[in-house]
Amino acid sequence: MSGNRERLLVTSEASYHDAFYPFDWVLLLTAAGIWGSSFFFIAEGLDHFEPGIITFGRVAFGALALWSLPKARQTRVDPSDRLRVALLGVCWMAFPLSMYSFAEQWIDSSLAGMLTAATPIWTALMASALLGRAPGRRVIGALIVGFAGVLVLSWPPAKDADASALGVLMVLLATVSYGVASNVAVPLQQRYGAIPVLARAQLVALVLLLPPAVIGAPDSRFDAGALVAVIALGVLGTGLAFVAGATLMGRVGATRGTFITYVAPIVSIALGVAFRDEVFDEFGAVGVVLVLLGAFLASRAETPAAKVPTD
Repeated sequence: MSGNRERLLVTSEASYHDAFYPFDWVLLLTAAGIWGSSFFFIAEGLDHFEPGIITFGRVAFGALALWSLPKARQTRVDPSDRLRVALLGVCWMAFPLSMYSFAEQWIDSSLAGMLTAATPIWTALMASALLGRAPGRRVIGALIVGFAGVLVLSWPPAKDADASALGVLMVLLATVSYGVASNVAVPLQQRYGAIPVLARAQLVALVLLLPPAVIGAPDSRFDAGALVAVIALGVLGTGLAFVAGATLMGRVGATRGTFITYVAPIVSIALGVAFRDEVFDEFGAVGVVLVLLGAFLASRAETPAAKVPTD
């Protein structure tokens, strides 16, 4: 344990490898529903606010929500873990959330949600490197099926979005960052709970996000609807959903926990079609079925693979 405490990039095994319990499904669906709607709220906010304002605002409102809870204020984080909490502020908050706000200037909210489903792939690769063991066969199968569903979902928009390469790249960089953060978050959540860790990580993110917010302020214009969207992003997306997601990862492990991002695109697509005139076709129907099948496979009891030999 002391050796792990000295390393910055560490993760830990799931609390259990059983099939998902009902509470795990509640956590997954809560986080997926809120995160899936986050892309819609970002798009609404971008109609009036610069990306830097949106990202700073969502983290600020998320921090206000979490610090209002006694758990955030009463739990002491060991000094040896503070640098890892700060890393979460960068890799789970400041960098990826900024990437989404900027990316949606060039790509649809539904495509952003679809691309986010690359997160479990990066998470599994990072977990394998840190734990010295590959995921179990069932999880590998779930990764393949779920990601195939995401490819089917995103294929038609990707074909028609030649001018959006920069936006796609930004979202993919965000998913790599999430893959690192999801693993680092597991032992911290198991040790302290999600709320104290996330509340402190958000303070770090706020410091980093202040300069872009100041730069973007003159080009933003106030709108009540856009402000409501940013408040919802903060309290729900950066507050409640992150708590649900981190709690799930601490229970079932980083890789299975990030299957949230396989379900979230369904919500982002539905909102994009309903409120922003985005398109859903037969590719979407097939993709949704594959995504849900992948999530179901991931929820089954897992038998961890043997450790990878190191010599």
